Amino acid sequence: MPWLHVVPERGALPVDLLLTGRTYVARLDGRQMRDTDAVFLQFYDGLRLPDHFGWNWDALFDCLRDLELEWLSADQYVVIVEAADEALPGDAAGRRLLFGTLLRAGQRWSSVKRPEGIDVGRLAVVLSCDAASVADLRQELRKCGEETVPAGERIRAGDVSGRL
Repeated sequence: MPWLHVVPERGALPVDLLLTGRTYVARLDGRQMRDTDAVFLQFYDGLRLPDHFGWNWDALFDCLRDLELEWLSADQYVVIVEAADEALPGDAAGRRLLFGTLLRAGQRWSSVKRPEGIDVGRLAVVLSCDAASVADLRQELRKCGEETVPAGERIRAGDVSGRL
């Protein structure tokens, strides 16, 4: 999945995120995501979600799906979750919902056609974590992808190298 990246803390962002046009970058902090309300608050603040945001997983997906329609107009969006491995500690079900929501939204925005004929992702998600946690986070995301993303679009072994 070219729109999903797992990088070690202080690691370089993938060069394909240096896109032209209007890019909105939201930096979220997994250390502040101690419970689901805190997750929603991070997204609400970072993405400037509208006041009608419903403060639940379906509402978060809806907002990620409709970023450009109402309140946040840009050519592409980059969501960076720093310390993603520290989000929702002790809440495995909540982490699956968080990562599943990001996977579904990324799949929804996976690419668009430009006049030049180039496919460019509209939403990129970057999850940074401690270098020792990169492999575990990638594995957790693979499992989430198997549960969340339709079978024909699931994460394949070739998708896990430098990205996931």
